[in-house]
Amino acid sequence: MILQPLVPVDGALPGPVLTEIAAVYATNRAFFELSGDFPDPARITVEQVAAALADELAHDGAQVLLARSAGRLVGLAATLAHHPDPASADPDPWIGLLLVDATAHRAGYGRTLAALVEDDFRAAGRTGLRIAVLDANTAGMAFWQAQGYTALRRARDRERGRDCTVLRKAL
Repeated sequence: MILQPLVPVDGALPGPVLTEIAAVYATNRAFFELSGDFPDPARITVEQVAAALADELAHDGAQVLLARSAGRLVGLAATLAHHPDPASADPDPWIGLLLVDATAHRAGYGRTLAALVEDDFRAAGRTGLRIAVLDANTAGMAFWQAQGYTALRRARDRERGRDCTVLRKAL
């Protein structure tokens, strides 16, 4: 698997890449039904995905990494170098979203993508990594716990006030 950062060109995300990313988002209807991130999870548009990615990249220290296998986009990870609240004393970077093409679930892409993100932060000298998992996302919770993440606390997410659990993995 190869990771490549998603880089805006002249302030915009490249159209062909956005189309690929939107296709990955569209395969994850069940997740987006849980999250409520899109008005109609059965009809996620390129424009909605572009807006969501722009929101992710608007944070200082944010990065979206595209995961390709044999040239095919199989997933992406949105990361933050630090907590988005400047008043937070949280020292760890965060995974804001890890999304794998649902037609390729259970093929090891999520595990590999998570490990590559962890390796990047470890190489940068970071000692831990956090993620907030929606309480309704039982499959996501099981995935992250299987990767060695442990629950730190219950919280409400910053975007929509949804109940979630903050998990951490020591790097």
